[in-house]
Amino acid sequence: MTKRLTVLSAVVAAIALTSVSAVADEAANIRAALSKVLPEYKPTSVQPTPVEGLYQVEIGPQVMFVTGDGRFLIDGAIVDLRTREDITESARSRARLRAIDSIGEDNMILFDAPNSKHTVTVFTDIDCGYCRKLHQQIGGYADEGISVHYLFYPRSGLKTPSYDKAVAVWCADDRQAALTKAKNGVKISDKTCTNPVQRHMELGELMGIRGTPAIVLDNGEMIPGYVEPKKLAALLEKTARESN
Repeated sequence: MTKRLTVLSAVVAAIALTSVSAVADEAANIRAALSKVLPEYKPTSVQPTPVEGLYQVEIGPQVMFVTGDGRFLIDGAIVDLRTREDITESARSRARLRAIDSIGEDNMILFDAPNSKHTVTVFTDIDCGYCRKLHQQIGGYADEGISVHYLFYPRSGLKTPSYDKAVAVWCADDRQAALTKAKNGVKISDKTCTNPVQRHMELGELMGIRGTPAIVLDNGEMIPGYVEPKKLAALLEKTARESN
């Protein structure tokens, strides 16, 4: 009996090693195929999905699905008909959060609520009207227990007046005060320093942001546009209930 169990254990171990090897080979195939068509991007993760022969590929916050031979790419919704889960959107949400975490809070401007229940990340443009409206209600978000973490996304692009304002705010002695003044139309003294503004913009582009404000909820879902405090609080509570 002991000998039989030993043999069975050896067989199971061999199957596991073969499976791991196959996964590694297919992941290598996918990375090689993508390097030919997207040489400027390197996958941050290649993982098997519940669908046999299909792999989830992450490039920062972007998610796509590629067959194990590296030939076919699927860029769209994949839904588990048993659980009704949109596998693609769930994967994108997790990837967004990982990408935001990689920026780090030290590279954001934080307006934390005293009794924070939720944290949202907002891509903002100082010269965007609805971004200004959102910031004018920063106290309302705090009252709802919502902390707001800002990343810059000047829509006009690099080396433009909006970009220069973002850099000046970041380089100010008091970033919170400078951002509030800038969003109220007060001119901030021109100042330059080492700053993360371009990195914020690159992340926003990878996320497919087209307008501001763009709000990333604490579950990774992205909401385009302004949402007033009470409505945002209700949305955050709803997503929290659904995730539980």
